[in-house]
Amino acid sequence: MSATALDLTAARSRFPALASGTAFFDGPGGTQVPESVIQAIGDYLRDSNANVGGEFERSRQTEALIADARAASAGFLGCSPEEIAFGASMTSLNFSLTRAAARELSPGDEVVVTRLDHDANVSPWLELALDLGLTIRFAEIRDDCTLDLDHLAGLLSERTRVVAFPLASNAVGTVPDAAEIVRLAHGAGALAWADAVHYAPHAPIDVGALGVDVLICSPYKFFGPHLGLAFGRSELLARWRPYKVRPAADRPLGHRYETGTLPHELLAGLVAAIEYVDSVGFDAIQRHERELGERFLAGLPADCRLYGLPTMDGRVPTFAFTVDGRSPRQVAGYLGDRGISVAYGNYYALEVMQRLRLPEGAVRAGVVHYNTAEEVDRLLEALAERA
Repeated sequence: MSATALDLTAARSRFPALASGTAFFDGPGGTQVPESVIQAIGDYLRDSNANVGGEFERSRQTEALIADARAASAGFLGCSPEEIAFGASMTSLNFSLTRAAARELSPGDEVVVTRLDHDANVSPWLELALDLGLTIRFAEIRDDCTLDLDHLAGLLSERTRVVAFPLASNAVGTVPDAAEIVRLAHGAGALAWADAVHYAPHAPIDVGALGVDVLICSPYKFFGPHLGLAFGRSELLARWRPYKVRPAADRPLGHRYETGTLPHELLAGLVAAIEYVDSVGFDAIQRHERELGERFLAGLPADCRLYGLPTMDGRVPTFAFTVDGRSPRQVAGYLGDRGISVAYGNYYALEVMQRLRLPEGAVRAGVVHYNTAEEVDRLLEALAERA
């Protein structure tokens, strides 16, 4: 595949689920996986399944796999393998890392979060506020669902210790200005704490270029297995005291934040998922997704109300909308009966839905690179019929 053109037929042929005929617009809740990921998980369980620390071949194979997974993940995020940590999910990793970081926090310290965030980057801080007497401040979003950076800047003070923010909204698709958020955070002497779960399938990540201190994502959102993946700046991972059992090793640094035996078979799937993304290339992915996003926006029926930016500038192709006279659940059920998978509700983006005054949430259709123009048209036609 070239750097800019996606061979869609070849890409789709690698996903067994796509043969079902279902149009999968539920990628924001979890993408389908290529056969290579399925195969890698099965191969590990069949040929290499063992725990680490043994003086026998399968144990050594598992140790090599973990090292490979750290290296592949480091390449995916642009960091050192030492700075990689694995966990059960982004949420579990974030609770673990926030609690380690909180050992350096004091009553009255402040954390800034945003109303664009998934709750997995909000509730860990809210719980710490209850435990430690912290103050949580919310950066507002505008009517078009963009982040109000002036408001965020006005929340910063000498007591600000962390600014937590998403690289992309899982609800409305907004991509905030991460570079400016990091600049503001560091200017206030605070950590920049990024949720990259929704961004990761759509664009490359380079934590060094971003300047973030912590970044967490979920491989099952970028064509891999259910797992959590985190980057933490080495200075922080070495300095914080993690919650771990005494015999657990202290190196690599990221391992200090991994509790219990890792899901080795899922690490095999993670390596395969990263290899798949590398084989397609983000240039091709972004070009194709932009075209499909523009097609969706141009064809959205008049009685569908879009929440968020009306063009593909400043967003990923994730679209939240409502249909006049129908509940989000009714619309999702209607589409589901026609072989079109979408989400409905709040998708754990509580603050977004409260800001938009949508107590029942919205319908969410998310495009990823294996979607087709024909599938977009099928979705639009079904929405027009429903109207």
